[in-house]
Order: sequence, then structure tokens, then C-alpha cells
Amino acid sequence: MNVSVQFRKNDNTLQGFVEGELDTYTAPMLREELDSIQLFEGMSIELDLSNVRYMDSTGLGVFVAFYKKVMKQKANLKLVALSSRLARLFEITGLSELMEIESVKKV
Repeated sequence: MNVSVQFRKNDNTLQGFVEGELDTYTAPMLREELDSIQLFEGMSIELDLSNVRYMDSTGLGVFVAFYKKVMKQKANLKLVALSSRLARLFEITGLSELMEIESVKKV
């Protein structure tokens, strides 16, 4: 089990592409990657979760902690391309009411 994050800067937006499984073992790796981001007021961070195959409560906790850090710096966070399964996880925990989340559109 592994997780990787690739970043791409685009003007005032930092795009992150998360891939793998987020669990007790891999969540610290994701936390470390997200903590390395130098946040500033007005910055936008967009995290693409289309290649996240599995996430447990530990993974959710990483996103909650990062969301709080982003809000404290008056920046913006958007989670995009969530599978219906991941989107449901954010919905049942109530996190979709706090965070900006865009799930994958079904055709």
C-alpha cells in the first residue's frame, strides 16, 4: 500500500494529484506532503482524488487537519474528482457541508 502526491502550480492555484490508498499506514505520508505546502492568504489549493482507491477515517482526519490549516491562513481548498464512494464518505461524516467537494459526474 502506498500513496503519492504530485503538485503543479498554476497562477494562484496549487493543484495536487493524490493517488493510492489512504489508511493508517499511508496517511502520515500524505500529511507530510500537505504540511510541506507554503500557504498564503488568497491561495487556492485543488486536490484531485480521482486516483484514490480507498480511504478510511485516518485519511479523512488528514483532510480535516489540512482544511483547518488552510482556513486559518485564509486560503481556499477544493477536493475534486471524488468517486461516488469517497463522496459518500464525506457526506455521511458531514464534512461535505464544510469543505468544497466536487465528485465525478456520472454520464
